[in-house]
Amino acid sequence: MILRIDDTDVGRNSDASETSIFDGLKWLGLDWDEQYRQSERLALHRAMADAIFEKGMAYRDFTPAQSGDSEKSGAQGTWLFNAGMRELSREQSDRRAAAGEPFALRFRVPHDRIGHVKFADAVYGEQAKAYADIEDFALLRSDGMPTYHLANCADDADLRITHIIRGQEHLSNAFKHQLIFDAAGATAPTFAHLPLLMAPDGMKLSKRVHGPVVSVTTYRDAGFLPQAFINFLCLLGWSPKNDREKLSREETVELFTLEGINRANAVVNFTEEEPFDPKALWLNAEHIRAMSPQDLARELVPFVPAGTDPEKLGKITPLIQERMKLLRDVQTVADFFFVDELPPYDPAELIPKKGDAAMAKNVLIKAREVLATAEFTHDALEAALRAASVELGIKAGQMFEPVRVAVCGRKTAPPLFGTLEALGREACLSRIAKAIEKL
Repeated sequence: MILRIDDTDVGRNSDASETSIFDGLKWLGLDWDEQYRQSERLALHRAMADAIFEKGMAYRDFTPAQSGDSEKSGAQGTWLFNAGMRELSREQSDRRAAAGEPFALRFRVPHDRIGHVKFADAVYGEQAKAYADIEDFALLRSDGMPTYHLANCADDADLRITHIIRGQEHLSNAFKHQLIFDAAGATAPTFAHLPLLMAPDGMKLSKRVHGPVVSVTTYRDAGFLPQAFINFLCLLGWSPKNDREKLSREETVELFTLEGINRANAVVNFTEEEPFDPKALWLNAEHIRAMSPQDLARELVPFVPAGTDPEKLGKITPLIQERMKLLRDVQTVADFFFVDELPPYDPAELIPKKGDAAMAKNVLIKAREVLATAEFTHDALEAALRAASVELGIKAGQMFEPVRVAVCGRKTAPPLFGTLEALGREACLSRIAKAIEKL
């Protein structure tokens, strides 16, 4: 796999976007074997342009301010070529170029040739376009920089690229690229054009329009697992024959084929209120649940306070594993594990069902007494608190509810006995004492 930074369009380059590409690929584990920067290969691009020109298959266009990238195809009678430039003699062309007059270099499409430019796309099948309907596209701009078409074809030929896999909007460009490969005497790679990713508003996903939700690093920072995100992306335009949805990286590699890619564009569903597609969240939750607690604890480290004891995190992780869709959810489902003081809560929350404040206070006094001496392991804590409920003559649930609120600050929390064990004796006794004061 080759990573090539296509940076010849100087106006669109930025260090931030390039860093985002590197960071996203590294996070996803999509490593590369070789790396190139297109702007460092300009001599190669110009050499291919010169070779095509010397064969008479390109010409200089001296039209003022003609960048070469603005024309559209000629199928509906739009611009195809400037006859005055195309028919300029070689002597005139050489003389004007030698005088320093700027020009764009254009491919001389054989419009009088009967027939079609053809290629087989691995997704969209056989493709054909009449020579007469392809404009004389630019190879070099008037500033001497190569166009997208030339630079990519020159690099693809030089690097012996076997497959070009890109968005469907480039399907029409492939006819021009086939012409360049033929003119340069190079074998064209296999083309495979992918369906586009669309936003719910019907537009193609765009960072300019749709914001951070388009960046891979946004998903990383929100707490998606890389394998879950790859799983989600694959299913946007492809599905295995058995219609399975949750797939590991290894299973995806084994099952994937270009032939299985859909031709229809795929919609990524998101809103301002919920920036992530529900299916992406579901898949991430499935992958989180399938991990070993040890592996998940390692993934949670960036999302918990710095300096969190690894042993403590190891105890917390299995308690919250079923409650998370994103890794960052640890900050809400387990927030009380990582603070010295609980945020304020309503003392009424401490009162158990079919009980009153007096019952709650008795429960907490008894719990403080029991937890002061009990072995601080899941099973021992459960046995001690169940025995205490019998002593008080109340149901086990009425014993557990005030203790849960006292140590967690809320009724909805992870399993109680594992929570007590993870918090530790000192924190539990301190929080229960404060709850008694509240009552």
